[in-house]
Amino acid sequence: MSAKTKLAAKSIGENIATWRRLYGLTSQELADKANVSRATISRLENGDPSVSLETFLNACRTLQTLNAVVEATDPYQTDLGRARADQALPQRVRSRHR
Repeated sequence: MSAKTKLAAKSIGENIATWRRLYGLTSQELADKANVSRATISRLENGDPSVSLETFLNACRTLQTLNAVVEATDPYQTDLGRARADQALPQRVRSRHR
């Protein structure tokens, strides 16, 4: 795993922990709402990249950051994605994202 990936996982984990504290949740409460163990939330908050995407997304849903995560990965939110969509994607795919 690259250093950049490790750093990103650590930063994301720290952000999740900060959001949890801002909402006044314990790690056990977040775990219960995300349908995982407290140990799994601890791994997520400590930047363990082997935590499942489902766990990450459930935590984001609980912390009301899910839409921001989805938007951050939406290529149509970027100039490049919008510019290339007309060239690279079939019409039926392009029309869903406008």
